[in-house]
Amino acid sequence: MARDHYEVLGVDKKASEEEIKRAYRKLARDYHPDRNPGDAKAEERFKEIGAAYEVLKDPEKRKEYDSGGVFGGFGRGGAPGGGFAGAANVGDIFSTIFGRGGRGGPEPMRGRDLETEIPLSFEQAMEGAQIPVTVPKQSTCPTCHGDGAAPGTEPIVCPRCEGRGVDAQSQGFFSISQPCPQCGGRGEIVEHPCPDCRGTGLTLQRKRYRVNVPAGVKDGTRIRLAGKGEDGPLGGPSGDLFVTTRVAPSPVFHRRADGNLEVEVPITLSEAIGGANIEVPTLRGTKRIRVAPGTQHGTIQRLRGEGPPRPNTRERGDIHYKLEVEIPKDLDDKQREALAELSRSRDGRDPRARILAGARQADRSGESGKVGAA
Repeated sequence: MARDHYEVLGVDKKASEEEIKRAYRKLARDYHPDRNPGDAKAEERFKEIGAAYEVLKDPEKRKEYDSGGVFGGFGRGGAPGGGFAGAANVGDIFSTIFGRGGRGGPEPMRGRDLETEIPLSFEQAMEGAQIPVTVPKQSTCPTCHGDGAAPGTEPIVCPRCEGRGVDAQSQGFFSISQPCPQCGGRGEIVEHPCPDCRGTGLTLQRKRYRVNVPAGVKDGTRIRLAGKGEDGPLGGPSGDLFVTTRVAPSPVFHRRADGNLEVEVPITLSEAIGGANIEVPTLRGTKRIRVAPGTQHGTIQRLRGEGPPRPNTRERGDIHYKLEVEIPKDLDDKQREALAELSRSRDGRDPRARILAGARQADRSGESGKVGAA
């Protein structure tokens, strides 16, 4: 069951509003998620502190709590004292009815998301890497710890709204509330602004992070660093940082649309005709592949499992080798004679005979159609 709100904040039941506020600020700073990343207990404690303060900072809610009414029933873990039996969180009830726990002031806002890019070599993209990145961002002011007040001072309770953050006006049976024009709905005023952040609670800082780049990323991949964006105003949660990869091209490998790699491999005319075992590059060195006799220009051969790692698996893609037959431009007399002998040995067979015959047949069919029409 929920603990007593005074016990949560560590204050006496006769504590003044200022004492309650000071206790809350200290505890909220100590248990803030940004100071305790990944600590679930600290996060729960932070929520508990916030829920207690939401009740005790408001004179009317505090009075109801002390009398054992709706706030008292839930705050002390006993039977609910009002008509909200079974509710899990009083703060949720009043947030729904009034907004921000009944204050009506501005909610703590989430910080902005940030975007940046990191350059990667082709090798880093294939094998993965840790890349440092520095980003300028609005962060909690280290001088005032985010409350906007100069060292040695604290924000004061707004005299107009008395800390409620709303300015209520009665109109008949109804009461219309709007954010307090004097404090902007914050419920407090900074009389002596922090010299570094000028009362905003945020300053522009350069933060350095390390980005874990998974193996096999492509150019343009976006990596999300949760909570590394700008800090939120009024103690709101931080945004995220999105890092886009810019992968340098490789002089050897080309990325295919299916994620595999392709390499253009030149072979000689004699290797294409007679076959050969040739050495080809891989991501981890070289291997040998077999070129079959009579290999045609543009033939693709594949090495399975030698390509880039596949995302979120332990498997690797393939490398496709596109065999390109190099035709010599300058031949000496001996080479010309050998080429002529090769041509004679093939009985002068015309490699274009099949497609030419098909074209002639189509032409004759067209002529017959014209005569019939006439």
